[in-house]
Amino acid sequence: MPASAKAWAELMPRLGYERYGAHGNDAGSLISPEVGRCDPEHVIGVHVTQIFSFPSGDPAELDGLSEEDRKKVEFLRWWMDNGGAYDKLQSTAPQTLAHALADSPVGQLGWNAQLLGPNLDPDYVLTNTMIYWLTNTAASSARLYYEVLHAVDKPTEPTTVPLGLANFAWDFQSIRPFAERDHKNIVSWNVYDTGSHFGAHDAPDLLVDDIRGFFRRLH
Repeated sequence: MPASAKAWAELMPRLGYERYGAHGNDAGSLISPEVGRCDPEHVIGVHVTQIFSFPSGDPAELDGLSEEDRKKVEFLRWWMDNGGAYDKLQSTAPQTLAHALADSPVGQLGWNAQLLGPNLDPDYVLTNTMIYWLTNTAASSARLYYEVLHAVDKPTEPTTVPLGLANFAWDFQSIRPFAERDHKNIVSWNVYDTGSHFGAHDAPDLLVDDIRGFFRRLH
C-alpha cells in the first residue's frame, strides 16, 4: 500500500494540486490513509468507508472492548473463516488464479458474482466484471493482495492526518478502539443503518453528504 500511496502523492502535484483530500472504499480505504501519511503537507484530510484496524494478537487488547465491539470481532473471525476465500487465495497464489480468470469470461463472472453477492443489481455486477475482463486486469488486481501480505516496509506509527469514516450497515464494521490505535486524528465517525460495501452504488446521497460534511470541517 505505501507504494500505491506514493504514486498518488507524486501524481497530485504534477496535476497542479497544492492541497487536496483523499477518499477511499475497500482497497482505497487502505491506500488513502497512506497517502496522508506520505504527503501530510498537502493532504488536508482522508475520508474512508472502512477503517481496517484488526486485533494485534494480544489477548489483553480484547479485555476492554464493549459487547458491541466484541460482536464485531466475532463477525470478523466468522468472515475470514467462511467468506474470505478470495482473500486467502489472492494473497498466497494470485498467479494460479489469474491464469484461470484470464482464460474464461464465465470464470471471471463466477468469481466476481460470488463475492458481490445476490443483492446488487445485475447491471452493476456485469459492469464490474467487464472492467476486469476487457482490461485483462484480473491478474494485477489479485496480486495487490499478495503484495500487501508480503510487504516488508509496513508502517508502525499511527497516521496523523484528519480521518473521517462513513460506515454502512451491510459492510465491514470498523472497531473504534483499534482504529484509534492506528489513527491518532479521527475527527468524524458516522455509522449508518443502510447501505452496503458498495455505498457509492446503493447509498450515494448518504456517502456524498458525509464526504462533504467531513471536508467542510477542515476549512
